[in-house]
Amino acid sequence: MKKTLTKYKHPFLFYSLATTIPWLFWFWAGNLSHQKNPNMGLLTTLGLLGLSAPMTIAFWLIHKDSRLGTDLWKRFVNITKVKPVYLFLSVFLMLGSILLAQAISLLFGYSADQFTITGHYTFTSGVLPVWFLLIMAPILEELGWHTYGTDVLRNKFNLFYTSIIFAFYWGIWHIPLSGINHYYQNTLVETGWIYGVNFLVSIFPFVIIMNWLYYKSRRNIIIPIVFHITAGYFNEIFATDPGSKIIQTGLLIILAIFIVFKEKKFFFSKKTIWKK
Repeated sequence: MKKTLTKYKHPFLFYSLATTIPWLFWFWAGNLSHQKNPNMGLLTTLGLLGLSAPMTIAFWLIHKDSRLGTDLWKRFVNITKVKPVYLFLSVFLMLGSILLAQAISLLFGYSADQFTITGHYTFTSGVLPVWFLLIMAPILEELGWHTYGTDVLRNKFNLFYTSIIFAFYWGIWHIPLSGINHYYQNTLVETGWIYGVNFLVSIFPFVIIMNWLYYKSRRNIIIPIVFHITAGYFNEIFATDPGSKIIQTGLLIILAIFIVFKEKKFFFSKKTIWKK
């Protein structure tokens, strides 16, 4: 695997473009969203163009080297070699975390109504249904982050530093979305600053866990896509109090610390490990 990762060698080019291009579209969308009668079709298009940019850049860089194209294909079709435990965790871990967080919140006086499946969402997504964006956005993102973005960092750093660096970057990458009226990050900021901070903090354990699953699953790209989709979907379908999401972040931090300490060699060895 180490030989494969050395082929991913343009971190500055990838991350500079994967930041600049989305931000141009999203700052434009943010300005448009605050107009009296914004063009919702254009607003949605700008949002999707920004989301698609990392994937487009990744595929462009992969296309330049046929060996990367072969590696990409293998990482889709090797799903049969993934251990069932990692498949299970990719689907149900985030569901378990939000349900446990809501259960714990009852001890602090929060309502049991949080367990209600509401049928509506906490944000809007332009002309697209929110459920569609909850599926499409993770797919578009992970086809950039885990086709090229993660491995290009892993080529330079151990897994722990790769995860921390990317989590810090990913938080910054999301910032312009907070300026797009009624989008998810915008509703967080308007709900209260602590919830916006919680979102940024939650990225760190989330990325550590997701990358652990990714490399444990032989770099299969479907695993982080599913994990990302379930994270967004299960955090939206219930009537979850924002305070419970802070508790969920705490639970994810505890789990991430446990995983890192349990698998120190996996996270801190510069030598790439993907099979144990």
